[in-house]
Amino acid sequence: MGQILFIVWRESVEALLVVGILYAWLRNGDAVARKGLPWLWGGVAVGVLAAVALGAAIVLFTEAMSSDAQDYFQIAMVLIACVLVVQMVLWMRHHGRTLKREMEASLAERTRNANWWGITLLVALAIAREGSETVIFLYGIGLGQNGHVNGSQLLAIVLGLGLALLTFYVLQLGGKIFSWRQFFRVTEIMLFFLAAGLFETGIDKLIDKEILPAGRTLWDSSWLLDDSHPFGGLVATLTGYRAHPSMTNLVAYGVYWAVLWALSRYMRPAAKTQQRPA
Repeated sequence: MGQILFIVWRESVEALLVVGILYAWLRNGDAVARKGLPWLWGGVAVGVLAAVALGAAIVLFTEAMSSDAQDYFQIAMVLIACVLVVQMVLWMRHHGRTLKREMEASLAERTRNANWWGITLLVALAIAREGSETVIFLYGIGLGQNGHVNGSQLLAIVLGLGLALLTFYVLQLGGKIFSWRQFFRVTEIMLFFLAAGLFETGIDKLIDKEILPAGRTLWDSSWLLDDSHPFGGLVATLTGYRAHPSMTNLVAYGVYWAVLWALSRYMRPAAKTQQRPA
């Protein structure tokens, strides 16, 4: 339940950020710009419907498979979710500073040309992107894999949405105490560990299917934190912790962080050089 709440919260905040930027630009603009507000909310509705449709399609597609094919599909979805988490964080780190300016420039061009359908499409794509990532993340951690969603999972989704609205409101009022930069800096670290947990889950499934060798068990730390218990299982999901790690688990965990470090170095924005006066 905890990981579902966190994913819905973080992804919803990003979607609210996009909608908030566009809404503020249209609402505070001239009479022509304010005509785009209904098209903005239409784009939000289309984006949400697209994400819901994707979730339903994944569940129906899974139910039509054999049990063996479902296992391979779930492995693929877990690993895809891991890649999407890393890609999302790195993209936000690289483009976060210019996101507001880029979106407002695109919106201004569409407003000048009275391209209201373009505004709807811009918002729908932004919301559908966040929504589809959320669907894949949630399926990757087990939501909907058995064909239904139980009450506690629905509660986690509702709480995540409510917490996202509250977070967006607090960050808008926070000023120097709370900032978007601090929020994304903290949550991106949490997301990197969540992606590590997804990656380790995929590795465990590949070991179970005998696609990867298990190797020998390196240690037993269940006396300190047992990953078969509820709290230990939550830590394992959010960080990739294993109480009985095999050699394959340890190597995979090291490879994950090494690749992440290399990608972070490669995608780091180039620092602007300042010329000193002669």
